[in-house]
Amino acid sequence: MEYIILIIALAALVFGANILVSGSVTVAKRLHISDFVIGAVVIGIGTSLPEMVVSLIGATGGNSDVAIGNVVGSNIFNILGILGLTAAVLPVTVSRENRRFDIPVAIGLALLFILLVFNFFNGEAQSIGRVDGLILISSFLLFTSWSIIRDRKKIPSAGGHTDDDKGSLPAAILKIVFGFVFLIAGCDFFVDEAVIIAHSLGVNDAFISITLIACGTSLPELAASITAAAKKSTQMALGNIVGSNIFNLTLILGISSQITPLETKSITAIDYAVMAGALLLLAVLGSSGKITRAGGILMFLCFISYNIYLITTAM
Repeated sequence: MEYIILIIALAALVFGANILVSGSVTVAKRLHISDFVIGAVVIGIGTSLPEMVVSLIGATGGNSDVAIGNVVGSNIFNILGILGLTAAVLPVTVSRENRRFDIPVAIGLALLFILLVFNFFNGEAQSIGRVDGLILISSFLLFTSWSIIRDRKKIPSAGGHTDDDKGSLPAAILKIVFGFVFLIAGCDFFVDEAVIIAHSLGVNDAFISITLIACGTSLPELAASITAAAKKSTQMALGNIVGSNIFNLTLILGISSQITPLETKSITAIDYAVMAGALLLLAVLGSSGKITRAGGILMFLCFISYNIYLITTAM
């Protein structure tokens, strides 16, 4: 029965992603917002709602391993797994603005998060305290505000838009709402059933959080990014991933740490290093202005290698 529910949940994810991206492209066109920013702010935040729910539940229940592991694992999956697979399907355009601002900011925030985790302010081993959380929340607000202000000053390009641009703004917003409903519902059922199966196999919470839950809660990003790429809106796919990563690290963990300080010893330095290294790899591969299919395959192979490492160390 669990496997049937998994299949239905995946179908809901695909359907939700299709109408979400379709509506988002229309909104971007009508409001003169670029594909990247609509992907980073609207789709990126929306598809990260499952991560927020899981991390908040983990924090409320005193399970910091789930709260932090979910975010670290999701961010690794977003860059290496999702963006790698997306680029393998269709090369992803990386604009000059992405290379000069968006990706460096994402790298900087990842390094800031690692410094905060390893005692930069509160002196406690591997923890995110309330002061750390406020720093992360402030970083999120600054990035989002500046992205929107910066984007509104530019003349949007006509590239990347499809026939889905046609249609009224209210109808497009309705598509976005229904898209999110199907994405979140499908993700919720998928994660629930996956965790039940994993627990029945005797897998511990730390491993589940950084693999099954992290990848499961990132399924909306996967569905939305692949769909955006298929519609030739690769900037929207990139924005979805970068925005989601920033949202995960800053707002989700920032809010979670206000509920209770997050302390963890199960997430290793290697996990944090892979998360930061994935962003550095993105910067290198995108330095030419495009992540090629070969680059996407390399990223996905790195993701597979990391998961093989996790499985072997968990045995």
